[in-house]
Amino acid sequence: MDVSRIRVLRGPNLWSRHTAIEAIVSCTEPERAIESLPGFEVRLRARFPHIGFLQPAGAVKAVSMAHALEAAALGLQAQAGCPVTFSRTVPTVEAGVYQVIVEYSEEVVGRLAFELAQALCTASAEDQAFDLADALKRLRELDEDVRLGPSTGSIVTAALKRGIPFRRLTDGSMVQFGWGSRQKRIQAAETSDTSAIAESIAQDKELTKMLLHAAGVPVPNGRVVETVEDAWIAAQEIAAPVVIKPRDGNQGKGVAVNISTQEQISAAFNAAVRISDEIIVERYLPGHDYRLLVIGKNLVAAARRDPPQVIGDGVHTIRQLVDAVNSDPLRGDGHATSLTKIRFDDIALATLAKQDYDAESIPPQGARIVLRNNANLSTGGTATDVTDDVHPELAARAVAAAQMVGLDICGVDIVCNSVHKPLEEQEGGIVEVNAAPGLRMHLTPSYGKGRAVGDAIISTMYADGDDGRIPVVAVAGTNGKTTTVRLITHLLAQQGLRVGMTNTDGVYIDKQRIDTGDCSGPRSARNVLFHPDVDAAVLETARGGVLREGLGFDRCNVAVVTNIGMGDHLGLSYISTVEDLAVVKRVIVENVAPTGYAVLNAADPMVADMAHSCTGAVIFFALDPQHPIMATHRAQGHRVIYRDGNDIVAAQGEQETRLALTEIPLTRSGTIGFQVENTMASVAAVWALNQDWTIVRAGLRSFVSDVGTAPGRFNLFDYRGATLIADYGHNPDAINALVKAVESIPAKRRSVVISGAGDRRDIDIRQQTEILGDAFDEVVLYQDQCQRGRADGEVLALLRQGLENARRTTVTKEVFGEFLAIDTALESLKEGDLCLILIDQIEEALAHIAKRVAEG
Repeated sequence: MDVSRIRVLRGPNLWSRHTAIEAIVSCTEPERAIESLPGFEVRLRARFPHIGFLQPAGAVKAVSMAHALEAAALGLQAQAGCPVTFSRTVPTVEAGVYQVIVEYSEEVVGRLAFELAQALCTASAEDQAFDLADALKRLRELDEDVRLGPSTGSIVTAALKRGIPFRRLTDGSMVQFGWGSRQKRIQAAETSDTSAIAESIAQDKELTKMLLHAAGVPVPNGRVVETVEDAWIAAQEIAAPVVIKPRDGNQGKGVAVNISTQEQISAAFNAAVRISDEIIVERYLPGHDYRLLVIGKNLVAAARRDPPQVIGDGVHTIRQLVDAVNSDPLRGDGHATSLTKIRFDDIALATLAKQDYDAESIPPQGARIVLRNNANLSTGGTATDVTDDVHPELAARAVAAAQMVGLDICGVDIVCNSVHKPLEEQEGGIVEVNAAPGLRMHLTPSYGKGRAVGDAIISTMYADGDDGRIPVVAVAGTNGKTTTVRLITHLLAQQGLRVGMTNTDGVYIDKQRIDTGDCSGPRSARNVLFHPDVDAAVLETARGGVLREGLGFDRCNVAVVTNIGMGDHLGLSYISTVEDLAVVKRVIVENVAPTGYAVLNAADPMVADMAHSCTGAVIFFALDPQHPIMATHRAQGHRVIYRDGNDIVAAQGEQETRLALTEIPLTRSGTIGFQVENTMASVAAVWALNQDWTIVRAGLRSFVSDVGTAPGRFNLFDYRGATLIADYGHNPDAINALVKAVESIPAKRRSVVISGAGDRRDIDIRQQTEILGDAFDEVVLYQDQCQRGRADGEVLALLRQGLENARRTTVTKEVFGEFLAIDTALESLKEGDLCLILIDQIEEALAHIAKRVAEG
């Protein structure tokens, strides 16, 4: 078995809406049916008992080694704790070659699972050992390393419940919610609205205390020191047990509490000075340690934190007892688990010494041994939820502290005997205010009820009913995509929206091109949705990007499919038929939002059939209003767009809106049929977004298909009285449409310039000149610089074959190079002639034509 290609599908794709790994797997003849491999399945299940079924229930086809690989890759992830459920194996047109698709939750984990699954299958086939425990351990550890931590994860989960899209920006905890101008960002429990100044204040514990004291919030008295000698003096000034902590520390690092002797203070100072040059010495407040979480102007959670501790059994040493506690699978080294392992460091040893113990002491049965005086979860403490017990006045003090510092998400540390009473009644106080507070003690407390703090954070970022999305229009099809994308973009811009657009020419943000080349794939789509100056997105969605990586978005408001035709890269990536191609183009329709629309060409049976896959509504368009699909759809009260004489009509039930073709320059008053269809599709898209018809009319009047607005899309030039048309048409369906359009333009003599793309099928290349040979008097063939895998002269020979039975062409010329071909055609033009130039290098060819036109 050989795995020859792996693709990562990062968005909705041909197979499912899940992120997935897709592999091309080649099996030898015996591997195509594992029944011919004696004992293979028995050995496989012996090595991985939880592998599950090797094929769906009821399947009758032979189970191949590829099916075993699929089941192993999915099963290994599931056993490692990854939330994955989808997988599939599909045979290709090549014997023994399969496409294996397996869902992943984290990309690197999915890749590793594939590698381990292949090793498992090989070991089973060769009767070799396979260490399942080690494989699962590797997957679990990698998953824990790369997945979002509990704090960030809870916020992302809350966003997904609201339908808010997200994108992880780093390998850490920085995440973007929403699209375009609606985006907001978080990093752990900090948001785009978290003030950098407020965060700096919170890090400066002395400044925080000063501000809180000024606001009348109870705080312990104390001051900043820089030497161990001054620390002892400050402690004597307080004349009570003290707390020593770094001025700008966090997570309880370097904090020592309830100390009073000079030796204790010296040791605590030396530990704290490793964190910060300035140390705070303040009065120790007796009582319990509470963390109150304030989000916005509300207290949303509260927990009592208890210090790390063990209970003696009269048998084991304290070190052994700590090791036993740390063996709990709920305790980890970082923040990925609900509890953290107890630290056995100098502070722990010093805390033990205060209790007359050391690491090797064996405490008596039932003795409570505290390992630290502070109760931070990051050092091994535990948390008990007390949210419902907090006194309203105490909650108000916590909110006031957060407001005084200026934090939108704030962890307020309070020491008091009970949260049932106000602070003033029990000599309690606020000891710290924390930016980016950890949330796991509230999400999964050691005891008590977890709180939906992620939901509370999302609610402060997005109001109820706000999903952080901008309108997204996806456009697919064989021909007309780029013109339709440009026209939709133009129409949306008329209502003042800053539109992000992707197409085969580049990426545009509010009419400015920021990237060049073919940008019709998912990466460019994601970049547009990532841009903060985008109010709406119109995305050309090519088949290649869908196959390579899936969609660049999770769903769209409008999906437009113009048509499905021959010659659109058939034969590549196992897309061998027009039916296969339709399945790829259908992906955007399958991912229309429930409140959105699919805009479908009713005259194209494969496109019209996509309506069954749409979870939203459908707008059909066609030139003929009497088409059965159009008539039925309208009779059912749904939306349709069609041509009626010199008007485009948008109708729903008895209501009609008419758009005069004479006021739509793109269509040349309705004489260019394919541009009429492109206009109908575009109008349907903005109708789906409820655009005002007055704005639609104005936009249609002002859109001209010239080099500036739609380069390479039926651009017209006047050259010495002859008409030049430059177009990027490059498949038989496009050329048929161009021929029909050209026939509507009067001309004494017609010529055409054409080359062929080497990555198309032979039949598609020949068919192009078969069509042109019946419509043009002269054909100029040229060989382009890039033959896309073809030998020199091979494409020209195929084009020449297509002209062998031409009914009209009497003159054929062959040249090498696009510009020379253009010049050759121009030389023979006379006033009243027409020349169609099928360009390849769009910008360069258009510039060359413009230069020749300017020269006259």
